[in-house]
Amino acid sequence: MMTDSIMSKAATMEIPINSNGDTGTLPEDDGLEQAAKRQWSLGEKVGSSRGSRDLQQVMVSGPNLNETSIVSGGYGGTAEGIIPTSSIKGPNMNHSISSSSMTNEEATKGVAVEKIEQVKKWGLNTYKCTKQMISERFGRGSRTVDLELEAQIEVLRDTKRKYENVLRLARALTNHFYNMVQTQHALGDTFADLSQKSPELRDEFGYNAETQKLLCKNGETLLGAVNFFVSSINTLVNKTMEDTLMTIKMFENARLEFDAYRTDLEELSAGPKDAVTVIRIETAQQQYLIQKDKYERLRSDVIIKLKFLEENKVKVMHKQLLLFHNASRRISRGTSSSSSRR
Repeated sequence: MMTDSIMSKAATMEIPINSNGDTGTLPEDDGLEQAAKRQWSLGEKVGSSRGSRDLQQVMVSGPNLNETSIVSGGYGGTAEGIIPTSSIKGPNMNHSISSSSMTNEEATKGVAVEKIEQVKKWGLNTYKCTKQMISERFGRGSRTVDLELEAQIEVLRDTKRKYENVLRLARALTNHFYNMVQTQHALGDTFADLSQKSPELRDEFGYNAETQKLLCKNGETLLGAVNFFVSSINTLVNKTMEDTLMTIKMFENARLEFDAYRTDLEELSAGPKDAVTVIRIETAQQQYLIQKDKYERLRSDVIIKLKFLEENKVKVMHKQLLLFHNASRRISRGTSSSSSRR
């Protein structure tokens, strides 16, 4: 009690400062100093070793901010006014942190379980389709056949191969004809120059220069028609036909899956009918219906795309072949007129 009163008094005293910045001396300073010395001498023997260790710890590591206390009643208040900061935490803080952690863990587990189910389903589907494909290849399994649609698909693939050959030849003609037109242009300029410098052969060089210029002009017309022809054929083959073939590929994969699940359902239906098998048959029946709907939907898409592709192919090729024919006839007429003039 004596120590508390002394410390409280020391905390609330005003310390005067003189003009030199030094603290002034009060009569009460001696009393406080003596009381502090007596208190120190009483506690020195009891906790000298512990106090020195605590002091060293504080000097080395500094204060522990997690144990900082809020003092009630100002500096130097009684011990009853000290409230540890650990008790300031809200009553629901730990609960909300744990709830948030549990929610994150549940979400992570849910995503993991979903991915595992997807991988499992993909593996089972791949196994069934591979089994069906091997069975069909070795002639042991049955497959769904649409003779009319498969014939149209085969015609499309054959047409695409032939049009690809036309595209390759048209590109080669473009390259060769471009070089020929450039050569004709240079030859016509050379003939025209020689016509001016060779008076004895002026007429001969003159009409040959005119012929080469006419061929060059008509050749540029044909070259433009061939470039347009190549561009249109390329769009038809590598975009329109390829898009239809991609749908056909999806249809063929759907057909394979449909037959795989159909075969699985037939095998289960032919076996014994216990409780477990009945559940498996019901599941297989649901999967079979899903695959059947997918197969029929893609079959309808293929039929529609084949129809539109045929109409588009006829329209495009009619226009392009007509332009190509007219450009070729123009060149032939230009060549004939040049020959008749000679």
